[in-house]
Amino acid sequence: MADRPTRVLLLRGHNAAPWNLRMWDALPRERFDVSVLLTSRNAFDLEETDVGHRPARSVRNLLPPGRLGDLAMGVTGDRYLGADEAFAAADIVHTEETSYWHSGDAARRKQANRYKLVVTVWETLPLLNAFRNRWARVYRSRVLEAADLLLPATERARAALLLEGVPEARAEVCYPGVDVERFAARAESLPEAHVIVSAGRLVWEKGHQDVMRALAAIRQGQVGAPNAVAPRLLVIGSGPEEGRLREHARELGLEDCVDFRSAAYGEMPAVYAGASCLVLASLSTAYCSRYLGDLPRCFWEEQFGLVLAEAIAAGLPIVASTSGAIPEVAGEAATYFPPGDWLELAKRLAAGPLDRPPGTRADHPPELVGRYSTAAAAERLAAVYDRLVTSS
Repeated sequence: MADRPTRVLLLRGHNAAPWNLRMWDALPRERFDVSVLLTSRNAFDLEETDVGHRPARSVRNLLPPGRLGDLAMGVTGDRYLGADEAFAAADIVHTEETSYWHSGDAARRKQANRYKLVVTVWETLPLLNAFRNRWARVYRSRVLEAADLLLPATERARAALLLEGVPEARAEVCYPGVDVERFAARAESLPEAHVIVSAGRLVWEKGHQDVMRALAAIRQGQVGAPNAVAPRLLVIGSGPEEGRLREHARELGLEDCVDFRSAAYGEMPAVYAGASCLVLASLSTAYCSRYLGDLPRCFWEEQFGLVLAEAIAAGLPIVASTSGAIPEVAGEAATYFPPGDWLELAKRLAAGPLDRPPGTRADHPPELVGRYSTAAAAERLAAVYDRLVTSS
C-alpha cells in the first residue's frame, strides 16, 4: 500500500453527521482516502464535511416507513445492501459502537474482505447482555470477536469495555476533535443581554426542561442574580419533545425569553459568540423503541457531549450536570450540578456567568483546548491507522 493512500471506510448507519466526521477532514489526503457509506435514510446534511460519500441502501429501505418499519426491524435486523464493492476496497473499516447494526455488518463481512476493523465506542455503561435487546447482543458478540481495535472516546467508556471483558491492549482512548479555530471566533461586540445556550437533541435526557426551570427560578426571584437582567434561553436542536418543551416554557411563564432554533453546524460558532454560557443538563435515563418479541433494553448517560468541546474552544463559560463522562470531558472548564437539580443549576448560573457582564469569556486550559482540536484528533487517528496497516 506504499504506492497509494490507505483506504478508510466509515460506517455510521443512517446517522452520519458533519460534526462527527470533521476529524477525518483533517487527515492528509496523500496518506488516507476516506469515505463514508451513506444510506438514503441518512438523518443529516453532510455539506459541512469533505469526506467522500459512497451510496448504499440497507434492509430498512425495503421496509415500510414509520413505526411499522421500525417494529419490523426487531425481526429482520439491519444490514447494508449494494455495498460489497465498498467493503472489498477498504483497508480499514471504522465504525461506531459495538451493538449497532452497521458495526455488526462490518464484523460479519470482515473475514471475506480482510480489512482491519476499528470501532469507536461512546457508550459509558457496561451493559453486557442482560441490558441489551436481542439484536444488540448479536451485533456486540460479532464485533467483540472481529474488532482489531476499540477506540473508546473517554476513559469512562474504556473502563466500561474492560468491565465487559475486553483486553486492555484492545481498548485505546481516542478523544474526538472539533474545529478549534472556527469555534474560537469572537463576536464583533459584546451582547447587551445574557443568553444561555442549551444545545442538544430535544429529548428528555438532554435536560432542556431543567434549564427552563432554573431560568424560571431566577426570573421569579427564587434564586438571586443581582446582575442578571432578564436572561434569555436559546434552545438549539430538534427532536420529538419540542412540542412538550414549548408547552412547558409557556407554563413557566417564559414565552417571552425562551427561543427554540435548529442551527446548522456552521452556525454554531456565531451562537456561542453571542452567548454568556453553555448549559449541558444531561440526565441518565432508560428509553428505547420496542422490538417485536423482545423487551426494550436501552439505557443512557451522557457519553461525551461534543458541545462541551465546542464551548471550550469558544472560551464560553460552561455549567453542566455530572451525568456520565461530562466531568472527564470538561474537567476544570465547567461548573457542575447534580443531574436533575434545577434549583442548584439556577444557583450556579446566578453566582457564575450571570453575575458577570454579558458575553464574558472564560480562560479554559490550553491543553484542554488542544486535546479536542481536529488536528490532534487526526494525529491520533493517523497513528492508529498506520499501526494497523503496518501490522498486516
